[in-house]
Amino acid sequence: MRTIKADLITKTVRDLCIDANYNLPDDVKDAIEKQCEKEPFDIAKSVLEQIKENYCIAAEDSVPICQDTGLACVFLKIGQDVHVEGGICDAVNKGVRQGYEEGFLRKSCVSDPIIRKNTGDNTPAIIYYDMVDGENIQITVAPKGFGSENMSQIKMLKPSDGIEGIKDFILKVVEDAGPNPCPPIIVGVGIGGTFDKAALMAKQALLRPLDVRNENPFYADIEEEMLHKINSLGIGPQGFGGMTTALAVNIETMPTHIAGLPCAVNINCHVTRHKTITL
Repeated sequence: MRTIKADLITKTVRDLCIDANYNLPDDVKDAIEKQCEKEPFDIAKSVLEQIKENYCIAAEDSVPICQDTGLACVFLKIGQDVHVEGGICDAVNKGVRQGYEEGFLRKSCVSDPIIRKNTGDNTPAIIYYDMVDGENIQITVAPKGFGSENMSQIKMLKPSDGIEGIKDFILKVVEDAGPNPCPPIIVGVGIGGTFDKAALMAKQALLRPLDVRNENPFYADIEEEMLHKINSLGIGPQGFGGMTTALAVNIETMPTHIAGLPCAVNINCHVTRHKTITL
């Protein structure tokens, strides 16, 4: 049994909050740069160049890539042979509190969805726990802005809707979103499970590297097909038109009930922030 002190978790979460908001993941930068080279429309290419300039300035000057520094979504994979000395939830929230204060990140969390008084420190974090084998804790911080989160949808399809129903729904969600989620976007899709599990899979799909396709060739082909169809909509970077509406479509699936076909689509803007450290 390995012991990890809560203070280490706090420091790690603090650092990840700042790093994720200042530095875009390499796979996202690579995807933007590749699309910039291929984009045939001048205005779209110009917008992509400005996006590149923006994330380079953010990294060089240690400032947020986007003014919406998001709700702090924290994914914990906790080894079953780990003992945390102290409260893990409190440790995570303390880290978020420190990260958003010391990193000069906008606090965007309200304490009640209707009363809407700002908590002042961007807590509580949205924390997901997953028990795994081993004696490590993997911590991923993925700040989620709501320009894109608000464009996400879930639908309880019927089994008879089949794969064509899923494809139609994905395309409809992107069309409904239009320019609102600041394209180019990443599209996370969760299929199966239950109402809530499909939504979680869609969000987790956004953490997968953009150059990694679903390990099942059937779904890998659908990812490529939907990316082509989405980019053929012509929404383009920031909604100015072009062939770069999305950078990737990532699909995750799991078994479900014989009577159901849940499908969730979680959209992220090009600022798909996520950083991971394993303790």
